[in-house]
Amino acid sequence: MNGAERLVRTLLDEGVDTCFTNPGTSEMHFVAALDRVEGMRCVLGLFEGVVTGAADAYYRMAGRPACTLLHLGPGLGNGLANLHNARKAGSGIVNIVGDHALPHLALDAPLTSDIEGVARPMSHWVRTLQSADEVATGAREAVRAALRPPGQVATLVLPADCAWTDETHANGLAAASDAAAPGVARSGPDRRRAAARRAADPAAVDAAARLLAAGEPTLVLLGGVAAMAESLELAGRIAARTGCQLMTEFYVPRLQRGAGRVSPPRLPYAVDAAVAALAPFRNIVLVGATEPVSFFAYPGKPGRLAPPDCRFLRLAGSGDDLLGALTALAEATDSVQVAPVGVAELQRPQLPDGPMTLEGIAQVIAALLPEQAIVIDEAVSSGRALGPPTAGALPHDWLSVMGGSIGFGLPAAVGAAIAAPGRKVLALEGDGSAMYTIQALWTMAREGLDVTVLLFANRAYRILQGEYAGVGAGRPGPRADRMLRLDEPAIDFVGLARSLGVEGLRATNLRELAAGLGQGLASPGPFLVEAVL
Repeated sequence: MNGAERLVRTLLDEGVDTCFTNPGTSEMHFVAALDRVEGMRCVLGLFEGVVTGAADAYYRMAGRPACTLLHLGPGLGNGLANLHNARKAGSGIVNIVGDHALPHLALDAPLTSDIEGVARPMSHWVRTLQSADEVATGAREAVRAALRPPGQVATLVLPADCAWTDETHANGLAAASDAAAPGVARSGPDRRRAAARRAADPAAVDAAARLLAAGEPTLVLLGGVAAMAESLELAGRIAARTGCQLMTEFYVPRLQRGAGRVSPPRLPYAVDAAVAALAPFRNIVLVGATEPVSFFAYPGKPGRLAPPDCRFLRLAGSGDDLLGALTALAEATDSVQVAPVGVAELQRPQLPDGPMTLEGIAQVIAALLPEQAIVIDEAVSSGRALGPPTAGALPHDWLSVMGGSIGFGLPAAVGAAIAAPGRKVLALEGDGSAMYTIQALWTMAREGLDVTVLLFANRAYRILQGEYAGVGAGRPGPRADRMLRLDEPAIDFVGLARSLGVEGLRATNLRELAAGLGQGLASPGPFLVEAVL
């Protein structure tokens, strides 16, 4: 058995059965192994950013890593933006990056590069294999690294000769690969689902309970998996008992919201609004969240958003057992049996008519969103108005771009649809962001994925137009203005989608939008609606 076959077998044994790929010459033996080893689902992306973004959302929905297959340093480099997002999201990913055969590296061929150097800024764990005999051990270590809470990016570099060379002691390696990883549960196909999270610190629980009992204005700020429904319900019970206020961070990897669920407000993105929202609080308890800071530096505005005299108490970090920490805090505050506050009531507004507005778009989404839909939010500037009007929609999951690197939305829709078959995926996508990874539409078509894309076509980098003023750069002149507009020429997204195998239509008013979105959500395959703003 050669190294490539051993790698596929080991990944499968470790519970990794999905591979998002964009291979090249160095990876051909891995590709060949896929025909000899059953069980790995392989999904081709036409750009590496599609591959890495899909792997990010796959982990968020499946709770276990997929692997990627990338071609040398340049291929890995093309995928780094969405690996940055995955790292910020705490998503577990195993990158398999092909390299030249080891003896060929000395020749400094055109594609030779420092792959480990490219990988390290966006990876928690990096290793380059030196022989076929290291493949199984390296793969196991990569998966275990990816599963360290809350999830990590692991990069395994596979030189071509390590892939094509036969092992010298395969039997020993195979036996080793069957051994359970310390601290990792094994049960069925998801036996390597996740390592144990750290338990809540009793001292932190006691300190938080005493702080909440003091009656001072206190905020419990939730992030990470504390934004899942069960944790939110506990937080709602604690708030009902103690009078504290709840918020989630503006960006969380997976927010479970909708009617019947505790739906706290999100901390605003804009500095002035966030400062105003946090101004009343003397204390902030962090549960899977970090101290709130502004996304960028702005002249004359604070980087830290909480009041200067605000005190922070860290109940649990993103890699800790957040549900356990909230359970312990609920018990310490006698909140377990209290009815939670902040439960969203079902709101299915009438479909609006008239010109296209963000408020009207939000009403259309709230009215039509199917139960248990997965919403991928990369609507950027347009998306900030969508949260409150959709809080009472049918229960759904909301995935945000965690690292701020655009080009996340369409690839994430691919990964979410593959991780959660049977659930409708709605991708809210800005036109500028879409063009970074538009190739994802082709993958949706090829795989027949149940994704509806609502594309906000304002014909501009609208967020940058706002940021231009926000950083004090003044009013853009003609050359600066031209750098922020996408209307010369305007992009035909419906035509572009059709060329990539995805049907769609253009909507210029709310009536057309409701009809088009309804058609897309009723379709079992990919569909794009271009909303012209």
